[in-house]
Amino acid sequence: MDISQYVTPYKYGKPVLVGSGAPGSFDEHAVDCPFVFQHQGQFYMMYVGFDGIGYQTALATSRDLLHWEHLAVILRRNEGGGWDSKNIAGTWIMKENRLAAPPVLQKWNGKYWLVYHAYPEFGYEEGSAKIGLAWTEDENLLEWHRMADPILVPEDGADWEKGGLYKECLIQHEDTFYLFYNAKNKNKGRWTEQTGVAFSKDLLQWERYANNPVLPVTPDGWDSGFASDPCVLRNNDEWVMYYFGFNFKHAQEGLALSKDLLNWEKYPDPIIRVGEEGSIDSIFAHKPSVITHEGVLYHFYCSCRLFREGDPTKNYGKEFRTITVAASHDIFGS
Repeated sequence: MDISQYVTPYKYGKPVLVGSGAPGSFDEHAVDCPFVFQHQGQFYMMYVGFDGIGYQTALATSRDLLHWEHLAVILRRNEGGGWDSKNIAGTWIMKENRLAAPPVLQKWNGKYWLVYHAYPEFGYEEGSAKIGLAWTEDENLLEWHRMADPILVPEDGADWEKGGLYKECLIQHEDTFYLFYNAKNKNKGRWTEQTGVAFSKDLLQWERYANNPVLPVTPDGWDSGFASDPCVLRNNDEWVMYYFGFNFKHAQEGLALSKDLLNWEKYPDPIIRVGEEGSIDSIFAHKPSVITHEGVLYHFYCSCRLFREGDPTKNYGKEFRTITVAASHDIFGS
């Protein structure tokens, strides 16, 4: 299994985006879940902030993919329907699927489409999350209209997803929409997260794949607990899924390949491992967003290490959670 064209072994080694730490700000405690794309000649990152109450979703912009500036919060609590009024985590906007192409947004029916998940209670992943859909015609991407009802709920799923639905990846291939998502089998105690897919012709009515999960955990493997956060891209006649695995100790990035979007073969080892003690990703290196720019793969991910005095944010009292990047070429001068 040759994955040489997909790996990103060169780590930047420091955050590209950090929470503000400002009391009352949406990102007071952490930033999470990067999704990087290109729009109107510049780079954007959609990301999630946690303020100790719940998740909200924002945009940042960049000219060089390394230096990012917060732009605006685009998905806020106390808006939308009751089911998504406490937490809202945007994770994907429909865009160009080809790995080698610029990651520009794609319209369908004259609109841009964003998928998100929302937890029913205040707190950190409290309760069983559902998946929703939002759209905009605003070329500034600041005003989003949420659909009144969720498009996927755990109650309608199989046992592997009864505990709640997580990070989404929405792609269009030929005349079908594919919604990849990870889900957990329960929301209390130690749960298992795996990745499945649902299909639609109109973005509103969805049918789960009968043979889910398409990316299960590997018993006794480095991804024995979670196989999560799919980032699916096309490379000629091959599909690549970046994802993260978790063995209840460390979360690390992995990769799987497919010819048909349904049958996936995992590479057996992590492609980005946690860093050395004290490094920015020494606890977790997870939640991929991968793009190509000028022939270089940029692999953005959420990085976590233990909190140290002087860090601008503190998540759960012990964790410094930021967003960083790795690349296919040594563009950082390391």
